[in-house]
Amino acid sequence: MRKKLAEKTKEALVSVLPISVIVLILSIIFEMTPGITLMFLVGALMLIVGMGFFSMGADMAMMPMGEGVGAQVTRTKRVWLMAFITFILGLIITIAEPDLQVLANQVPSINSTVLVLTVAAGVGIFLVVALFRFLFRINLSTLLIGLYIFVFALSAFVPKEFLSVAFDSGGVTTGPITVPFIMAFGLGLASVRADKEAKDDSFGLVALCSIGPILAVLLLGIIYNPQGASYTPVVVPAVETTRDVTREFVIELPHFLEEVLAALLPIIAVFSLFQLVSRRYKKRQLLKIAVGFIYTLLGLVLFLTGVSVGFIPVGNLVGKALGGSSYNWVLIPLGMLIGYFIVKAEPAVHVLNKQVEEVSGGAIPGSAMNTSLSIGVAVSLGIAMLRILTGISIYWFLIPGYTLALVISFFVPKIFTGIAFDSGGVVSGPMTSTFLLPFAMGACEAARGESFIMSDAFGIVAMVAMTPLITIQLMGLFYTIKIKRAAEAEAKALDTVDEIIEFEEDTSDV
Repeated sequence: MRKKLAEKTKEALVSVLPISVIVLILSIIFEMTPGITLMFLVGALMLIVGMGFFSMGADMAMMPMGEGVGAQVTRTKRVWLMAFITFILGLIITIAEPDLQVLANQVPSINSTVLVLTVAAGVGIFLVVALFRFLFRINLSTLLIGLYIFVFALSAFVPKEFLSVAFDSGGVTTGPITVPFIMAFGLGLASVRADKEAKDDSFGLVALCSIGPILAVLLLGIIYNPQGASYTPVVVPAVETTRDVTREFVIELPHFLEEVLAALLPIIAVFSLFQLVSRRYKKRQLLKIAVGFIYTLLGLVLFLTGVSVGFIPVGNLVGKALGGSSYNWVLIPLGMLIGYFIVKAEPAVHVLNKQVEEVSGGAIPGSAMNTSLSIGVAVSLGIAMLRILTGISIYWFLIPGYTLALVISFFVPKIFTGIAFDSGGVVSGPMTSTFLLPFAMGACEAARGESFIMSDAFGIVAMVAMTPLITIQLMGLFYTIKIKRAAEAEAKALDTVDEIIEFEEDTSDV
């Protein structure tokens, strides 16, 4: 177990190191105080260790639990009971998602509890939709087209200041707690159906669970009509000495411990009830899951404390420095560079890549997934920075982007469509909400003023969630063409062999 934990931590180090080096160089260029720089370095170290523990915990607890629940739920003959259990699971797991709390605290025009419950209800309802899609074998592309048409039609009635928040909510809900469970839930469903297309259909659950919050928050925006939507400015602490830095982490650590405990306890309670009823897991499995929960708790506390205390202030300060400079156009290429590397630091991305490799039998390697995701997020960050500098409406990117993604979905294997739309939710995790969002806020405030933050800085999560839908499917298109060419080459080679054999037979007769 220690060896595996060391491997996970090493993977986290390789993932986090590039973005940490970039941010460190920027902090030196803009002459940040030694205290802020030290706080960032400590935060990066905690992030690396936290990712190692979390990845281990997800493998030991969240994945087996989700897979077991998914398999067990479909065994009941009562559809209403399946739907009810699935809804409750979606609701509880979403409330437990730390990213959602980060976003909710940024939108004080609506009570954070109301916003969290609205988003959680959206995920719960659409997890049920995902369950029915799987059971009744509804085509994912067709379903997504209908849902996104409805989303964009409904968005026309929402105040401009609140539109970006609604689309952002679809990204932040699928983070480090939700993704492992939902993806494993899909594998559990696939294990029961056990037909040829079951594993392909096991992807797409995260995609549908990302649409639910968008619709729910759009409806909330219409009801509340939040014309006075505003944001909470990032407070950069005054730190000068190592004692000041230590104090910041010591103050925040118990807060995140309490937050993560409050998030995990309902999940543990529901799982305990599930175990009492189903008796699915043996004692040894339960012990492993219990240890996995401890790893998950420790990992998330370290990760969230490190990224919140160490990355938020630096992100905001760098954004302000660049946005307020005479060469603020550099935000676009720099944003693309940050986007390319930051996706590797998202903990849920490792979960997605691992499952893709397992389900595809290694045919879709993790390296190809990483490259496609990195390119997608790089493009999205470039577009997000362009929006901040120019104020172009998010509609001009979201509508063509989703249209292109949905059109491509009819030309690639089903598994790639499911993976692509799942990846959109996976890449927009805690690194996006706790570093990129403050970075965008700082840049927008300095470049164009505080009044544009709600409409132009928010929406960065939505952009990050959109572009991987295209890049992953393009990878799938390339993969399909490659397989087709290989098959044609093999057929041609066989024809050549047959011709040689016929020729030899003819000559032997002579």
